[in-house]
Amino acid sequence: MAAGGSVGYEFAQPPAAVPHKRAPYREPLPDASMNIMHDPRVVRGNTYAAHVLPPSAQAEQERVAGEMEARRRRMEATRRGKEVAMPRTPEPVDGRRHVDIQTENYLEELSDRVPEVDDSTQTEAFMDRPPSPLFIPTKTGTDAQTQIEAGELFDFDLEVEPILEVLVGKTLEQSMMEVLEEEELEAIRRHQEEFEQIRNAELAEVQRLEAEVQRKAAEKKARMEQEKARVAAEAELREKVAARGFAANYVANLQRSVFGELVEEGHFFDPLTAEVEEKFMPWLLSAVDKELDARARAETITESLIASALSLGAGRLQARREAEAAAAAAAARA
Repeated sequence: MAAGGSVGYEFAQPPAAVPHKRAPYREPLPDASMNIMHDPRVVRGNTYAAHVLPPSAQAEQERVAGEMEARRRRMEATRRGKEVAMPRTPEPVDGRRHVDIQTENYLEELSDRVPEVDDSTQTEAFMDRPPSPLFIPTKTGTDAQTQIEAGELFDFDLEVEPILEVLVGKTLEQSMMEVLEEEELEAIRRHQEEFEQIRNAELAEVQRLEAEVQRKAAEKKARMEQEKARVAAEAELREKVAARGFAANYVANLQRSVFGELVEEGHFFDPLTAEVEEKFMPWLLSAVDKELDARARAETITESLIASALSLGAGRLQARREAEAAAAAAAARA
């Protein structure tokens, strides 16, 4: 019963078995015979290398895996559907909640531990079954007897001759076969020794020839390297001689031309000449320039004085002529 606030209600459901469709026991598997050659669980090929499936087998394996996954999903969906379909107590309305209460007509003791009682039983003892008696067939026919004296049915001296002949012949044949086999083995051993001796001699000869070829190849390579070094040394020597001759011819005229250019450029000079050229000549030229400038100024002043004196004399002469002309004109008028 669930109660909330001042309003209450009762809910009762008769007991019912839990629905379960699965059988309590498994059905026996069909006993169908199967050829082991078509059993997919049997590994084909060797058991020590990696098992590589062919494309067809891989496709079949992927298909089977997909079918198993789909089956598992269907079973999971069916199980969830059954869980959802099971009847459950409805959810309480807003503002109420469910509580567990006693709804039976008669009270019963609730205990977490199930009562347990020990008991025992014993079956009655039975005596062991006695052993079965031996089967003895019923006697049939009539008994009869006779007497055989020694030497009547079997004469050892006579009957043993063929057996001895066979044994002795077989022994002699086996002995001869063993002797022939030993001789054959000895011949094979001698032939093997001769073959090994010949093979060792041939192998030693081959090794000697290979060593000789390798020695000749190494000597040839060393000679070629030596010849290359000699040719390179001769070429280097020729280049050095040519370079030395060219340098000697070039330096023979180079020294004279270099010293001439250095002398012309003034790197090699006479101290007196350098002093005259660098100190005296500039001073002399500056003094001459000053003297020439003074003379030029004096000549300019003199020329200006002469020009002014000439212009003054010309003015006076012109004034005198005008005065004389005026006096002559006045005298003429008088």
